[in-house]
Amino acid sequence: MRQILLTNDDGYNAPGLCALAEALADFAEVSIVAPSTERSGAAQSLTLRQPIVCERAGERHWAVDGTPADCVIVALHKLLPQKPDLVISGINHGANLGENIYYSGTVGAAREAALHQVPALAVSLCSKAPNADFSASARLARSTAEAVLREGLPEGVLLSINVPEAWTGAVRFTRQSKKITRNQLSEGRDPRGRSYFWLTEQKIDCDVEPDTDYAAIFGGAASVTPLHLDPTHLPSLNHLSHWAKMLEGAYGSRMERAPAQT
Repeated sequence: MRQILLTNDDGYNAPGLCALAEALADFAEVSIVAPSTERSGAAQSLTLRQPIVCERAGERHWAVDGTPADCVIVALHKLLPQKPDLVISGINHGANLGENIYYSGTVGAAREAALHQVPALAVSLCSKAPNADFSASARLARSTAEAVLREGLPEGVLLSINVPEAWTGAVRFTRQSKKITRNQLSEGRDPRGRSYFWLTEQKIDCDVEPDTDYAAIFGGAASVTPLHLDPTHLPSLNHLSHWAKMLEGAYGSRMERAPAQT
């Protein structure tokens, strides 16, 4: 039977994770290794200066006091008896679109799995409703899992899937959009008089390019964006290579400034 590892950044008992596990129950042997508390915005960060505490929450189900990427590492190296066939991160309660994928713990966990040569999906429902219905996005995640396990993914590629709350059933393969939100900081003071800032986002007016993830969601379609582990910009690699000699001169300049040894 196929082995699938589930994780997320909303916590080990989040409703999106539970819906995903239920949708996959008769298709694969599912293991869950997820943060013990919400770790939204953790990206692919790791816990390095304190121990990573892990507690069993059920059969093949663990809660980890760490980041989503920590969960993947602990699962692959310690908790699971064998390497899974697929890692699915989600279902996130909220969108992960455009440049916000760089902050996303959901995407960060999937990227960590891809770094370990395990096919990976990050799945998000574009809704902040308290009682959001994850059933449709769970079905799409299962269908995508079936396709990945049947046909595979290109090396170094993971899929970021976003499903609109009012989904029409259409699916578009898209590229990552540019950021269409603006960071906002609301300033206040706590009871001890210390300043604090509350970070939020505001949508800004701009043209949404038609082949992007945002355009798909605004059109009622689910967005599937293939992401690659290698972010190298090849045109710049070629265009800027002539800087090498100039930059090497910095080494010689340092040697000229160094005091003579006696």
